[in-house]
Amino acid sequence: MIYLLLIFQQFISSTTHIFAKNLSFDLPPGVILLLRSFFAVLFFLLLLKLRNQNLFAIQKEDILRFVILGLLNIPLNQYLFFVSIKYTTAPNVALAYALSPIFILIIAVSFFREKADLIKILGIAIAFFGISIILVEKGVSFKSEYFVGNLLALVASVCWALYTTYGKGLIKKYGSIYTTAMAMTFGFILYLPIAFVEGDFGKLCTVYPIHLAQILYLAIMTSGLAYLIWYYALKRLPASNVGVFNNLQPVFTTILAIIFFKQHISAVYILGGVMVILGVILTQRNHADEESRKE
Repeated sequence: MIYLLLIFQQFISSTTHIFAKNLSFDLPPGVILLLRSFFAVLFFLLLLKLRNQNLFAIQKEDILRFVILGLLNIPLNQYLFFVSIKYTTAPNVALAYALSPIFILIIAVSFFREKADLIKILGIAIAFFGISIILVEKGVSFKSEYFVGNLLALVASVCWALYTTYGKGLIKKYGSIYTTAMAMTFGFILYLPIAFVEGDFGKLCTVYPIHLAQILYLAIMTSGLAYLIWYYALKRLPASNVGVFNNLQPVFTTILAIIFFKQHISAVYILGGVMVILGVILTQRNHADEESRKE
């Protein structure tokens, strides 16, 4: 039952890329982010209220850490996500985010002295070669929206990896739901001045009910329900077993993009995508073996 829930969770998460791409045809990235983060904050604060959790439980020494977490979450990760998906394809962005475990591993090796053996290094090399051939598929030029979009998606994925790594200590201390709620809240507050400078508030008049319905879906289903299912599974299964399901997301996204956008999937994309997923599996599988040996 949990595995079926995880497959469903990955399907919901993959629709993030589809809805975001569809919205990007009509709305600026900043407007989408402003509304999505606003509704996501409301969702999580309501959830905390229903759980009778204190909204002001943050200790003084952790305020700056939550500010940094919020900065990584919304003004960096989510903003770059919406900009990148406007310029490149939904499957490409999904693959960039599939690289997050690789970036997390690189951060762990670089800053936390985690050892990288031959299999992990091989996995990293394969994954990066795979994403590289997709990145340059249509040429290398900063005048190309496709190329710039792919690069921004990779930077967004790095920001997500930093967010995930930096937030671990806070999650242990405050719990996953509270930490996420506060990261969303701080991130939304930090984004407000940017939205004002970018003129996003003045563009809200371009948002129609059909757009609002899709943004609500992104806030409640992909930022809310998908997250809750993920942590429900993490409480019942080893993290390595849960993490491998992330590889389904680019597959689902590609299928949905073909159905809804008539997306043409090239042989280069298929080859690169298989290499990315294979590289991630190699690094994660090796990590799972290490965890089992420790036990």
